[in-house]
Amino acid sequence: MRIVSLIPSATETLFALGLGADVIAVTHECDYPPAARELPKITRDVLEPGLSASQIDAAVKERTLAGQSIYELDDALLRDLRPDLIVTQELCSVCAVSYDEVRALAEEIQTRPRVVSLDPHTVGEVLGDVRTLAQLTDRRDAAVELIRNASSRIDRVRLAVRGARRPRAAALEWLDPPFAAGHWTPQLIDYAGGEDVLAFPGEKSEETTWDAVEAAQPDIVIVMPCGYDAEIGHREAEMHRDELARVGAGEVVAVDAAAYFSRPGPRIIDGLELLAYILHPDRVPEPPGRAFTVEL
Repeated sequence: MRIVSLIPSATETLFALGLGADVIAVTHECDYPPAARELPKITRDVLEPGLSASQIDAAVKERTLAGQSIYELDDALLRDLRPDLIVTQELCSVCAVSYDEVRALAEEIQTRPRVVSLDPHTVGEVLGDVRTLAQLTDRRDAAVELIRNASSRIDRVRLAVRGARRPRAAALEWLDPPFAAGHWTPQLIDYAGGEDVLAFPGEKSEETTWDAVEAAQPDIVIVMPCGYDAEIGHREAEMHRDELARVGAGEVVAVDAAAYFSRPGPRIIDGLELLAYILHPDRVPEPPGRAFTVEL
C-alpha cells in the first residue's frame, strides 16, 4: 500500500504500526521517527520564517478567517506519487492543509486514493485512530499490541498517583496571547494526578487572558507551545517571565509539546508519564522526556 501522511501524528502512528515502508511522503513537519525525515515532503509552511509568537498568532488568525491554510500542498507531487491512502485531519486548520482541498485533489488522482480524516479530541479517540489506521492497512495485531501497551502504561500512572494531593495545573499551549491547552491535555493532567484549572477534556483549546490564568490560582503552570520543543518553550516562558510571575504559581515548567502533547499519536503516553513525574516526583519514576523549570 502507498500511503501519504499529511499530519505528523499520523506519520508516527503509521510507523508504530510497522507501516514505515508503505509511507511514501509526509509533511515538512514530520520529524519522528527519524526515518520519516528522509521521506519526500508533500507540504511547506507559507508563513515567513522568524516570526514572533504574537506575529504567528496574528498570521494564523488572518489566514483562517480568509479560509486559507498556513500550509501549501504540492499538488503535482501528490498526483505523481499515486497513493492508495491519504491520511489527514479536520481538527485544526493550523495543523494541516485543508481537508476539502485534499478530498478534491484525490478525485483527480489516477488511483482514486481513499482519504481518511483523524480528528481525536480525547485520549480514547487518539487510541481509536490507531484502530482506524490498522483496519485500513491490515495491521490489526500491531494495533492490539500498541493499544494494550498504552492502556497498561495509563493504568500504571493512575495507580501510582491514586490518593495523592492533586495540584492545580494550568497548561498553556501558547503565551502571546495565552491559550489554554484543550482536547486530550486536560485528560492527561487528570490521569497524571492533577486538576486542570483552565480547560475540560475533549474541548477545543481556547484563547484566554493572563488575568484569567491568575484568577484560576494554579499551583503549577505547564508551558507547552504548540508544535515546539522544550527548549523553545523555556525560551518563550523566559520572554513572558513577568506575566508568569504575576500568575502566582509555585512552579512553572516548560515541556516538549511537539513530541508529547500537541500531536495526538502514540507519544502522548510519554507525555502522560512526564506530567505525572512533574506533578508527583515522589510517586512516579523520572521518564526520558525533558522538562525545564522556569526561574521566576
